[in-house]
Amino acid sequence: MKIRSTKHDDIAALQEVLDGTALFPSEMLPDMVGGFLSENDSADIWLTCEADGKPVGFCYAVPEELADGAWNMLAIAVLPSAQGNGCGCAITAHLETELRERGARILIADTSGTDEFAQTRAFYQKNGYSEEARIRDFWAPGDDKVVFWKSLA
Repeated sequence: MKIRSTKHDDIAALQEVLDGTALFPSEMLPDMVGGFLSENDSADIWLTCEADGKPVGFCYAVPEELADGAWNMLAIAVLPSAQGNGCGCAITAHLETELRERGARILIADTSGTDEFAQTRAFYQKNGYSEEARIRDFWAPGDDKVVFWKSLA
């Protein structure tokens, strides 16, 4: 397993990850990653997890505007057939190391409060994140936004 910066050639494979996980519509990915791939000074971080030479997962994080050293992991996804093999943990650990090197203090991530996302919430807790906030009915009626927090100090 290898963690590295996302490249343009990864887009099609990462769209397969999105199609398999339904995290968000895969057609959104090229525009989302476009700025990172075209700008040398982009503050965003896009990481790809490669297994057997094929991209099987990714994460995307951005600095929080107007906050000192706070970052938000906006997306993390692993191809369903590759889940449970450590890719998610590895890519998260790599992101945290890179953020510490950049002087970041905290990393937040939010997800859904529905039963469908129980495994996602368990993943964050397993990786040292604590539930910091819950906003009722945020995504839709009955679908809370759950914010996880981790100190990088």
